[in-house]
Amino acid sequence: MDVEKLKAILAALHGTDVTRLRWASGEESLDLRLGHPPAAAQVVHAAPVAAAPVQAAPPAASSAPAPVAPAAPKTDSKTFSVNSPFVGTFYRSASPENPPFVEVGTVVKKGQVLCIVEAMKLMNEIEAEQPGRLVEALVQNGSPVEYGEALFKFEPIA
Repeated sequence: MDVEKLKAILAALHGTDVTRLRWASGEESLDLRLGHPPAAAQVVHAAPVAAAPVQAAPPAASSAPAPVAPAAPKTDSKTFSVNSPFVGTFYRSASPENPPFVEVGTVVKKGQVLCIVEAMKLMNEIEAEQPGRLVEALVQNGSPVEYGEALFKFEPIA
């Protein structure tokens, strides 16, 4: 892919609600993420972007304001949250036919599976790091999640 094609793609996406684009044709592939993901996600989950000429291209200047990151849910001293360790897709159960791993009111123990986050075609089970009672599920099943995004809110139990 040449730089002019890349500029044309970026120009076409400017001003739209599109935040991610994946494209492949033969040996060429392109994975664009517009906006500014959390810094840790860039370091931990950085992926190569297609061929060398695309990587060598300077970042496109944008006059549009950067998107504002969603505010993290408020947590008080009586609750704690379980956050996503990956950028990916959130699933509350192992398959659509199965019930969710946890429901509001469920008491979980350390190491119990809470959900799955699919990242790069891998299904990653997210486990409880401490015991607690589920107060609120903060993400809808099948929704995309970002690195560090709160998935569940728990109240600690002894």
